[in-house]
Amino acid sequence: MSDLKNIHREYNSKLGNKLSLEQINQIKTELFGKNGLISTQFKILGKLSESERKQFASELNKIKEDLQNLISQKLKDIELSSINEKLENEKVDITLPARPIIKGKIHPVSQTIDAISSIFSEIGFSVEEGPDVENDYNNFSALNTPDNHPARDMHDTFYLDDEKKTLLRTHTSPVQIRTMMKDQPPFKIIAPGRTYRSDSDQTHSPMFHQVEGLHIDKNINMGNLKGCLNYFIKEFFEVDKIKMRFRPSHFPFTEPSAEVDIGYEIKDGKIIIGEGDKWLEILGCGMVHPNVLKNVKVDPNKFQGYAFGIGIDRLAMLKYGINDLRSFFECDYRWLNHFGFDPLDVPTNYRGLSR
Repeated sequence: MSDLKNIHREYNSKLGNKLSLEQINQIKTELFGKNGLISTQFKILGKLSESERKQFASELNKIKEDLQNLISQKLKDIELSSINEKLENEKVDITLPARPIIKGKIHPVSQTIDAISSIFSEIGFSVEEGPDVENDYNNFSALNTPDNHPARDMHDTFYLDDEKKTLLRTHTSPVQIRTMMKDQPPFKIIAPGRTYRSDSDQTHSPMFHQVEGLHIDKNINMGNLKGCLNYFIKEFFEVDKIKMRFRPSHFPFTEPSAEVDIGYEIKDGKIIIGEGDKWLEILGCGMVHPNVLKNVKVDPNKFQGYAFGIGIDRLAMLKYGINDLRSFFECDYRWLNHFGFDPLDVPTNYRGLSR
């Protein structure tokens, strides 16, 4: 019995000191290893008489439990001390000056979309969106596009199935169809978004951005269309006057149809929008074809309206002096750092659309 008390006293004293993890594990082995001091004591239980065995086993288990608890507590203390040391060494001193960070820039296309939305919202247009993957009906048939129309050809349209029923939308006009099918007139919306056509050069990209406009109501005419576009172009290019002309054209979904040119001049190697003796094509438009209204269950005898489509990338190129459409999609940070916009520079009519 005296050996048990000596072991308990000796190791209780050792565990009271400041120990390393390695020292604690060494003590654990000395006590409870295969040939440890406590393990050895259990081996002699069989040699004792029944009366001695009961008292010896009780004392041995008590000492074993006490030493195991001490070892467990020391291990927890070391773990906690290690965590506190890491927290102390790795903490951030918030009194230090902030590290310099590189701010991201808003892409010119995103900035242009925000500017367009801001302008049209001033005259009562709301923004509608639709999926990039469309069906043939919404993209072509509902818009009065004949089955043999060139726009349906594979060299223009990215079809996603052999039956040519699913495709990447070639314009955002399907959003007009979706909007009119789910609601009742009047409609006054713009639909900005990505569009896709099989074309690529300095002024064309397989994926580009377009905004469609639609205004359907009673007694809408070409005069309303001209006034709307005149207002938009002056606001977007931030000029007081704009010279604009309508040239007859053809689109399946409008009748009559027109392409719009704006006047400009070259000054110091830059394009100046507004007055000038040169003309620049900027968008297509027209009065919504009665067949389109019929396809969406709108009575063309009661409601009329106009629609227009504008290339967003083209507008951005004109306004910000970008001469190659492909650079929009090259992910060159240097280019974005030069042409991009500060995240807080949100376009608004009351404080200006430019930087």
